[in-house]
Amino acid sequence: MARKPKNIFVQGAISSEKIATSIQHHSEKTSIGGHSIFLGQVRADQIDGSTVKAIEYTCYEEMALQKAFEIREDIFQKYDLTCMHIYHSLGEVKTGEICLFVFTSSKHRRPAMDACDELVERIKKELPVWGKEILESSKESWKVNR
Repeated sequence: MARKPKNIFVQGAISSEKIATSIQHHSEKTSIGGHSIFLGQVRADQIDGSTVKAIEYTCYEEMALQKAFEIREDIFQKYDLTCMHIYHSLGEVKTGEICLFVFTSSKHRRPAMDACDELVERIKKELPVWGKEILESSKESWKVNR
C-alpha cells in the first residue's frame, strides 16, 4: 500500500509542548540510539531600517505536502532512519517563536544527524512555502531564504 503525504503544517508558532511531547513519545522506542533536532526560529532582522516583528507563512498546501512527502521519501531511502518528523508553521509567527521543527531518529547518531541536516536544507530550498516579513514600521517584505 502506498504511503500518503502527512500534514506537516501547524497554524501559528510550534509550541514547546508539541516539541516536548514529540520527543517524549520516542522514549518507548528502545531501538533508537540517536536523535537529531533542528528548531527554526523567527529572527528580528533589520530591513530598510525597520525590525522584523513576525513572519506570515503561506503556501499552496496540496503542492507543499506532496513536495514534503517526496523529500521525506528520498531521505528515508538514503539514510537508515527509525523516525522522521517535520512540522512547519503557517500563518503568523512572532520573532523568537519556532516556525520549523525537524526531528530524525536512528539506531546510531550519524544517520540521524546527517539526515536532519539534509532535510532542513532541502525544506528551505524546495518546499513551496513563502514568508512575508512584517516589520515594526508596518511595512511588509517577502522573505528571501539565505
